[in-house]
Amino acid sequence: MSRFTHIDDGGRVRMVDVSDKKPTLRTAVAQGVISMSPETFAAILDRRTRKGNVLETARIAGVMGAKKTSDLIPMCHPLNLTHAQVDFFPDDATHSIRIEASARIIDQTGIEMEALTAVSVAALTIYDMCKAYDKAMTISDICLLEKTGGKSGKFVRTVPAR
Repeated sequence: MSRFTHIDDGGRVRMVDVSDKKPTLRTAVAQGVISMSPETFAAILDRRTRKGNVLETARIAGVMGAKKTSDLIPMCHPLNLTHAQVDFFPDDATHSIRIEASARIIDQTGIEMEALTAVSVAALTIYDMCKAYDKAMTISDICLLEKTGGKSGKFVRTVPAR
């Protein structure tokens, strides 16, 4: 196992210095799932919620979350995203919505946290907009699916998320 890059030899937390790294194209794709009652699922898809279009609001919130990642995660570098996208994949059989976020950048450090934050914020937004209908909604399976670029190269999840 490699050493944690955000901890120095004295055990102190630090931001990794990326000054000497060359900017390269970096991409990341993350996912998460929000499960709910059949009634809540139908209300979202039929746009029958009191707070408006849930998925479009969650899409905007996810992109905003990606842009604000360094404000939320202490040792994350502030980055200038070149692309962020959030998509939704409803599953009628499980009354769940899979959220997928992708991000791109040409920079000195990776974009994985931005994709993961986009998924998380989108899921939380769906929960917030629908909690009056269904407080038992469950957010799960938030994970990195793929990343490219940087020293560690390409990563593709081979084990399905639980």
